[in-house]
Amino acid sequence: MAGTGWIIQVNEDLKNMEGLSTEKHHWNKGSIYKLPASLTDMNKKAYKPQTVSFGPYHYDPSNPMEEHKHRALLHFLKRCGKSVELFVDALAEVENDLKDSYTLLHSVPKEVTDIFLQLMILDGCFMLEILRTAAHVLEDYAPNDPIFGNHGRLHVVPYIKRDMLMLENQLPMIVLEKLVAVEHDKAKDEGFVTKVILKFLCSCNVSANMGKCVHVLDVYRKSLLQHEPDHKYIRHKIRSMGRDDEIVWSATELNEAGIRFKKSATTSLKDITFARGVLRLPVVVVDDTTESMFLNLMAFERFHVGAGSEVTSYLLFMDNIIDNARDVALLHSKGIIQNALGSDKAVANLFNSLSKDVTQDPDSSLQIVHKRVYHYCRKPWNKWRANLIHTYFRNPWAIISFIAGVFLFVFTIAQTGYSIYPYYRPVHDSSPSNVILVPAPPPPKQSSSDSTSPSTLVISFILVTMGCMLTN
Repeated sequence: MAGTGWIIQVNEDLKNMEGLSTEKHHWNKGSIYKLPASLTDMNKKAYKPQTVSFGPYHYDPSNPMEEHKHRALLHFLKRCGKSVELFVDALAEVENDLKDSYTLLHSVPKEVTDIFLQLMILDGCFMLEILRTAAHVLEDYAPNDPIFGNHGRLHVVPYIKRDMLMLENQLPMIVLEKLVAVEHDKAKDEGFVTKVILKFLCSCNVSANMGKCVHVLDVYRKSLLQHEPDHKYIRHKIRSMGRDDEIVWSATELNEAGIRFKKSATTSLKDITFARGVLRLPVVVVDDTTESMFLNLMAFERFHVGAGSEVTSYLLFMDNIIDNARDVALLHSKGIIQNALGSDKAVANLFNSLSKDVTQDPDSSLQIVHKRVYHYCRKPWNKWRANLIHTYFRNPWAIISFIAGVFLFVFTIAQTGYSIYPYYRPVHDSSPSNVILVPAPPPPKQSSSDSTSPSTLVISFILVTMGCMLTN
């Protein structure tokens, strides 16, 4: 029987239960998540910062980077001419909102939560200083500064950039906005901080009109998805497809079925279309940071309600069409995959590993592309074409054998027809006055080497077929 204390507690909680609107507001607060061990154990380095920590989850006072954070704060304060108290007061106004952004702040040691505002100011100023290195040289640092000098921009900042794209290592966007507002004595235009982040993270030109962003990772995710979908791809809710429809061929098999691959007009991960036998895919650069970046983007989509699932859907689609190194080589030859990782096999393994324990969104726009590609491949001619190429054109010897076999078979038929032609077509005198029918002479005797009996045709056909089979 349930304990009396538990029953009393449930009844008390029931009386104090929040309304729907209050509950909805509560779930909207969190945006920086402490990931479960079931997820991080599969690849711990992908989720844990290696160079610098931002926020309370991975704070370590013994990290050498903490000294550089303090140094960056001093430069920041001296340059703007403001006292640190002004920044503390500005963040104290939103302290509760900042704490609510961290969903598992209660799991952080008390000595860390006691210095929460201190962390926000130190980490926020350091992040702003790092972001500004992409826009201009900070002249108040020494040329040989290990972080903000030329050496640091080359050998340290790239690793800081990687750590800035980890979900557990985020700062609420409001921290950066408040610091900038105090620095300039007024709130900057909406999107100012977003522009600074984009200039640091992205080499391509993307619009800063992204709406409200909750942190750096969110800004980067939205920059990857900036694309207005083609109206012909906009549909009502997609009907659930049968099990057979869920099978997508690899890129090599799709190519054998007559599908051509081309680069999309944009780099947006949503810009994937299929029309008239052409599958268009965005260009993606694969390097040492790709795995960590995509894993954290998928984790954000998984835990942040309302974020969407576009990145996850893209990676599942790429996993479907990439089975091995041949598929990567094909996409690389079309300029779709830019391989900075190493071998094609390593890229194939990367895409295959990213989609483990991931579920597909049935309402994803890529399901429309998926369905169109599937039905294109199901057409009889495309299936026959794919089977022909797969069977007889896999390697040069098979191609040579097939062509030689076809030529021999056609030549044998032509020789047979030429041999029996005189027997069935008698000779006619073309004289207009007298038409004399002359019996056709019997067909000439042929040597055994020139025989074109039906058995010869059958034997030739069997030999050609065996040759093609042996070369596969």
